[in-house]
Amino acid sequence: MKPVILHNSTFYNGDCIRGAARYIPANSVDLIITDPPYGINGDKLHQHYNRNEDFVVEGYVEISQKEYAEFSEKWIREAERVLRPGGSIYIVSGYTNLIDVLNALRKTTLKEINHIIWKYNFGVFTRQKYVSSHYHILFYEKSGGTRTFNLESRYGLDEKSGDNRSLNNTDREDVWIINREYKPGQIKNKNELPAKLLFKMIQYSSNEGDLVCDFFLGGFSTAKVALGLNRRVLGFEISRKMFDTKIKEIETLRPGCFIPSLRHSVASIPENHGKSWTQEDCIRLKEEYGRLVSKGTTKKELIAQLGEMFCRGRWSIEKALKKNGCVEKKRMAKKTFSEFT
Repeated sequence: MKPVILHNSTFYNGDCIRGAARYIPANSVDLIITDPPYGINGDKLHQHYNRNEDFVVEGYVEISQKEYAEFSEKWIREAERVLRPGGSIYIVSGYTNLIDVLNALRKTTLKEINHIIWKYNFGVFTRQKYVSSHYHILFYEKSGGTRTFNLESRYGLDEKSGDNRSLNNTDREDVWIINREYKPGQIKNKNELPAKLLFKMIQYSSNEGDLVCDFFLGGFSTAKVALGLNRRVLGFEISRKMFDTKIKEIETLRPGCFIPSLRHSVASIPENHGKSWTQEDCIRLKEEYGRLVSKGTTKKELIAQLGEMFCRGRWSIEKALKKNGCVEKKRMAKKTFSEFT
């Protein structure tokens, strides 16, 4: 299995299970994002969609449902081995064989972080059941190291929408509404993940220069976005036709080309974020709290002002106030029986 090396990245035309076992060292990959075959006769999916298949590259390799459980265990075991301690993995799965993927994960030491739902547009039309218009994204980590999660890589904690909602919180909710991409007149794989979905996972869970691996390259979507965000890539694609077609696109791609187009978040992580409170800090906190309360400062303004003084976030301030007995408990007014009646 001779690799193709481009842009400090390595691509193999072959089976990922045997290839990973032979060519990828243990604990060497920072992030895995992969979209394995769904085991639902994917080579015949065009019969259920009203779309032109003229530009879809032939050679999609499907896994039978009979083999799916064993297949999932084998490749996920290799994924666990090659991930570095603290490394992350995102697995995109339909619901049909989701149980096999979950069972395979439970036989590893990988730890669940989130079970994300990806809601997309235009599900398969049905008459006697609900329309399926979502996929599952299983977000796990390998224990033993520090997991990369760039909290403000896309939106700052203090950034608000027009209706005063937190843009950061909304972006990090575990239901992602991202439409699939349709590429009329373009050469493509049978199923490709949209770039917006890949941008999100790669921005949150990796840094420039990290090694991103895709066990099932398919249309090389993960590879393109990762390279465009200045990450290194390692991947496998078993289809010769797809590999030969898409590797040509990788040759012309310029690493880091997507970085100038990224949205610049307004980062707001305070200077003392995560630091322990000293005894002196606590004494000063009580004094400042008393001074602000005596001035009639509202709770919202009080928290904000204390946050600026101590270079800490809202939750840190509120927790410290409670711990130091500065938050009064709500009192329920007592009434006599005659007053109550």
